[in-house]
Amino acid sequence: AAAARRMPTSVQVYLRAADLESHDFAKKAVLRKALEANPNSVTLWKAAIDLEDADDAKILLSVAVEKVPHSVEMWLALARLETYENARKVLNQARKQLPTERAVWIAAAKLEESQNHGDVVDRIVDKAVRSLDKHDAVVMRAQWLKEAEAAEAAGAPLTSAAIVKCTVGRGVDDEDRQRTWADDANAALSRNAVATARAILAHGLAAFPTKRTLWLQAVDLERKHGTAASLDEVLEAASERLPRTEIFWLVRAKEKWLAGAVDESRSILTEAFKANPDSEPVWLAAVKLEWETGEIERARVLLARARERAPTARIYMKSALLERECRRFDEALELLEEGLRKYPTFAKMYMMGGQICSEDLAKDQIHLDRTRKFYQRGLQNCPNSVVLWCLASQLEERVAEYRSGSTNAGVTKARSLLELARLKNAKNPELWLEAIRLERRAGNEKLAVSLMARALQECPTSGLLLAENISTSPRVEQKSKSADAIKRRPDDPRVIAAVAALFASERKHDKARKWYERAVKLDPDVGDSWAKWYAFELDAGKKEGREDVKQRCIAAEPKHGELWCSVSKAMPDRRKSTAEHLEAAAQNILATMQKLN
Repeated sequence: AAAARRMPTSVQVYLRAADLESHDFAKKAVLRKALEANPNSVTLWKAAIDLEDADDAKILLSVAVEKVPHSVEMWLALARLETYENARKVLNQARKQLPTERAVWIAAAKLEESQNHGDVVDRIVDKAVRSLDKHDAVVMRAQWLKEAEAAEAAGAPLTSAAIVKCTVGRGVDDEDRQRTWADDANAALSRNAVATARAILAHGLAAFPTKRTLWLQAVDLERKHGTAASLDEVLEAASERLPRTEIFWLVRAKEKWLAGAVDESRSILTEAFKANPDSEPVWLAAVKLEWETGEIERARVLLARARERAPTARIYMKSALLERECRRFDEALELLEEGLRKYPTFAKMYMMGGQICSEDLAKDQIHLDRTRKFYQRGLQNCPNSVVLWCLASQLEERVAEYRSGSTNAGVTKARSLLELARLKNAKNPELWLEAIRLERRAGNEKLAVSLMARALQECPTSGLLLAENISTSPRVEQKSKSADAIKRRPDDPRVIAAVAALFASERKHDKARKWYERAVKLDPDVGDSWAKWYAFELDAGKKEGREDVKQRCIAAEPKHGELWCSVSKAMPDRRKSTAEHLEAAAQNILATMQKLN
């Protein structure tokens, strides 16, 4: 008290005196005395208001804004406590007192948004920007975008969008607008400001309605953060603006199909045909829709039309595949022959012809010769097709199954084929790996080890070979092989998955899980990494861990990987889901592990 009498203008003294009081009424008395001596102290007004309930706080704030009209906090606090009509009046007064303060304008926009007055929000923000410019209030573009994100975080997405609309183009050169806005949207998303990013992209698309990259960015945003309706809306707009860009039609049709709206999906593809009558992807998407929904005859008719109006090698291959799946093997082979007459360098048709003859028809000398003929023609026209060389080699290795020669003779011929393949395709790790595995299957372990050493000399950074070397080496050498592989290819998912499998075999479960996580992050499209991780969780993990891996794999939709493709492309399993492919691949891995143990 003595200090207050001697230094009546010392705010800190009064605050300390209030703290020393044990009852709120006494604290209030001290602070009122302080305000009599220091009516312009924002700190004292804040301390006094904090002690009051809502009604009394409102009374104090109405006095405070008169005494300290420069305090934006006081105006905003009073507006928050008032009714809508009174709050508008308070904010109007605040704008007059603080013409260069953007927070007042933004508060007014949020107030209107809270009353669902969306059209007023845009007008307020536009007026705010012009008024601030008029009063020479310098607000940088980055500051406006920060305010937009803050408005979104406060639950005012319309205010956020209005701020973006009025300010995102300020100070940006015309030639830099598209790139700058794309970067702004990505930056906002990295801070979880989805509405702000959406508004930035909407503004960008209004200025650049035919820019494919911006539309793709908007589609990706809605797929990850929006609803099915918002995604469809963006895809529809993209299709209208860029009708010759097939991807938007196709994604929209697929989303409708996945949602069970098959008729809507058909309608979308019909519109896509009008805009892209000769498009292979649109024809194949229409075929897939009918195929997957069991309308085989419709799919067959569509493929026949496609072969007439927009023939391509892939359309012939899909035509043959449909007949193969329906077990109409003669029709499939006829289509392949017709396709090969038109597209003799399309390797996959030779592969399919050989596979039909060797896998689907009787295993006899006639079909062996027919398979050989397909592969020989394929290798003449496509000498760089590694898969064709491997299939031809595997066929010769299995000649005993066709009652045409001994196993040893088959292995010798397969070995010769692979040597010829490596001469024509030098430094190819897939061909080396096939040769190594051939020797292992034939029981020639020493020759396999020798071939691996030669292979790694020729392809020292091949993740495929390094991973195989880890998994097939003796247990005592696996650690050193792993260290060498990581040194050579630290970011190869196959190497990382092989190291993870080594940790799993040593029962180091936490380390194994960590390395599997790393493998799928490096390339989520490699299904083998997902299958190995899921097999590990089935063997040593818990239900929650298994379910998490499965859901993440389903979301990633992997398409590649040796083991994954052997399951997903097998004729009986082609139309199964990603989850079913994952289960089957993992069970194959576990079965192999049991045999080895």
